[in-house]
Amino acid sequence: MANIASGIRTLRATFTDIALSPAYRARAVGFEGTDFINLVARVQTVMAPLELKRYLYEMEDRHGRDRRAPKFSSRTLDIDILLYDDLYLISPELEIPREEILTAAYVLRPLADLAPEMLHPVCRKTLAELWRQFPDRDSGLERIEL
Repeated sequence: MANIASGIRTLRATFTDIALSPAYRARAVGFEGTDFINLVARVQTVMAPLELKRYLYEMEDRHGRDRRAPKFSSRTLDIDILLYDDLYLISPELEIPREEILTAAYVLRPLADLAPEMLHPVCRKTLAELWRQFPDRDSGLERIEL
């Protein structure tokens, strides 16, 4: 949890307007490992999407992220751009909106908590509506305090 707290401090130092969702503990997906802690941050930025991605990638590295580790493994810090306004972008470097919004409770739940009335740019449904319709709402998420 120290890396999450440090990551939040770094985001607050970089972005003046930031909001955080509640945090959730979720079982590791794709491998046997320690539980993950998931939350969503909303920031205001003048960075373009790819510039923001590079910044977040460097931030993960500064927090000890091992890029040689298998895709499905524990991480010190993992930060993804889920949405960027109502942008739809598919490129080799970046996919917005992230597919996991529609497939992973540990992504959608904190996102819907933070911005329930925001529209998904492809589905055109609110995040709250997507969460209400999510098929695996009982996926073992546990809301926790940081």
